[in-house]
Amino acid sequence: MNPHAKQATSLVSLARSLIHNRELIYQMIRREVTGRYRGSIMGMVWSFFNPLFMLAVYTFVFSVVFKARWGESGAEASRSQFALLLFMGMIVHSILAEVLNQAPSIIRNNTNYVKKVVFPLEILPVVTMGSTLFHAFVSLLVLLATYMVVNGSLHWTVVCIPLVWLPLILTTLGLAWLLASLGVFLRDVSQVIGIVTTVLLFLAPVFYPLSAIPKAYQVWIMINPLTFIIQQSREVVIWGRLPDWKGLGLDLVFSSLVLWGGFWWFQKTRKGFADVI
Repeated sequence: MNPHAKQATSLVSLARSLIHNRELIYQMIRREVTGRYRGSIMGMVWSFFNPLFMLAVYTFVFSVVFKARWGESGAEASRSQFALLLFMGMIVHSILAEVLNQAPSIIRNNTNYVKKVVFPLEILPVVTMGSTLFHAFVSLLVLLATYMVVNGSLHWTVVCIPLVWLPLILTTLGLAWLLASLGVFLRDVSQVIGIVTTVLLFLAPVFYPLSAIPKAYQVWIMINPLTFIIQQSREVVIWGRLPDWKGLGLDLVFSSLVLWGGFWWFQKTRKGFADVI
């Protein structure tokens, strides 16, 4: 394969690549997931205990040490409810943060795929997303199990969570392709994106409800791509309400544009990867 050859940039070509390479994607996701715990005594069991430990720590720190409260006008959620609301926000943020933090170095860390073999480079961010989603769904299972212990049952609306997360997944993938390309040419991107994802964490209603923010500043919080997804995730999982279908539809259109834009940039710039690396 000529690395300088013109690459297809349409979403149709992306879909064809993902379908054609689906077995390779599955095997690489599986390798990445199992590789994280390779050599440890408990192995994959850690994928369950890690979110369980984090849930306990977040609950203690924010509801006991900081005495954080959830609700308007002093209305207070129970400690267990607060933990679930907090953990839901952390799970959503982790999807974005884990993929974007790895994206700038994903090509540099796989130079053999760029120079020595014929390899569909565009699937690398997809593999990272697949691994991240595996751990996110394990964390979600921990949250749901905790919710059942506390409340006795689950809301049927939890089945909507894949639809709620879809716009976030598409947006994150688009940004991952963009950052993967920029990371080849600008090494500082890796440092900057870590700061950005941390800022997005605190400028999203993860540790506090949106109602706690003065109305004059709420519009800035709503610009954060995590805000809407976190709120809708809590609606369907914690509160048992259907998602805002209109809002999800608009978010899906926007995320599809980001997905295509990021993929277009990646395909247009990948011909220079071999020269730089």
